[in-house]
Amino acid sequence: MVNKQRYKDPKDISNCGLCGFINKDKKLVSGETIVKGIAIQHDRGNGLGGGFAAYGIYPDFKDYYALHLMCDDDIAMSKVQEFLETVVIIKHSEPIPTRKTKAILSHPKLKRFFVKPTGKMEDYERFGVIEGEEDDYIVRVIMHINDKIDGAYVFSSGKNMGAFKGVGFPEDIAEFFRLDEYKGYIWTAHNRFPTNTPGWWGGAHPFTLLDWSIVHNGEISSYGINKRYLEMFGYKCTLLTDTEVVAYLLDLLIRKHRLPIKIACNALAAPFWKHIDRMEPDEKEIYTAIRMVYGSALLNGPFAILFANNNGLVGMNDRVKLRPLVVGTYGNTVYMGSEISSLKEMNPKIENIWAPKAGEPVIVEVTENEVKSKKKSRS
Repeated sequence: MVNKQRYKDPKDISNCGLCGFINKDKKLVSGETIVKGIAIQHDRGNGLGGGFAAYGIYPDFKDYYALHLMCDDDIAMSKVQEFLETVVIIKHSEPIPTRKTKAILSHPKLKRFFVKPTGKMEDYERFGVIEGEEDDYIVRVIMHINDKIDGAYVFSSGKNMGAFKGVGFPEDIAEFFRLDEYKGYIWTAHNRFPTNTPGWWGGAHPFTLLDWSIVHNGEISSYGINKRYLEMFGYKCTLLTDTEVVAYLLDLLIRKHRLPIKIACNALAAPFWKHIDRMEPDEKEIYTAIRMVYGSALLNGPFAILFANNNGLVGMNDRVKLRPLVVGTYGNTVYMGSEISSLKEMNPKIENIWAPKAGEPVIVEVTENEVKSKKKSRS
């Protein structure tokens, strides 16, 4: 459920699995494909978390922020709705469709709201946001709900996209949320094996903010300094997991500071100083500046991550590649995952499979013809 104090499970050994794909021409694909890719990684999880993110699934409300809510009870949900009615325009709201499954015996209250800011100057002033900055406004609304309304959590908030997650194996979560009924052009999935943090509904992956979503295999040992750095910019880290900071760092660096995605990735997984010292002068100056300015955004520890927004999908791992990540292509589609078996399960005809170098992002954007990554094909 959503009451974080209920979940105090002991630490387990690390594992986790992830996968995802993007159709660069925005061709919509059923959720059944991504379920195949993550289900084959069943043994990488322990049933304490599974989840998915999908893009292009709400064409009828594509101009509205889709807020997915999970709440402990009807009281918490009522408080959220009362708050939303005062700060946003609610175009439509409804329970998130689910089906009964044998594997999931209990779950939080689940509802989605399609909203826009009111546009009133006094409301922007209430949250300390410049008038017209709609993304900033919605972020403040989300942070208020997550931090101030007990038993409530916004687990997805982007336009024309949604996250679906909970406690269970990912194939169980997919059946519960009826993902076979959705179609998207980007899908990501996660199979969780909790380590330092509890297995609860809000702690499952993906983690999201606006249309950013992230799935993660590994452990962010720099969580403390990353969290304090984000709090300087008004972000509230309330979800008892290290992965939450990565979603907020992406929002800060790319949306707020307007860094190109590759530069933002270089800040999160910056080269070691010894490698920077051996670079050519111009390149050395750039990477030195990144490390000096964004030192508190550096992610330490073993990790492989996939993160997405409406414009593309990015895969990357840590600076010494302590977690697996493989990439493959077929036609206009790019697949990524923890295992080659996962890629081939999503598409048996997949080709050009390779493993990205440590710290080197694979950046795939819609409408582009080539993957932005140096790669070596292998059979």
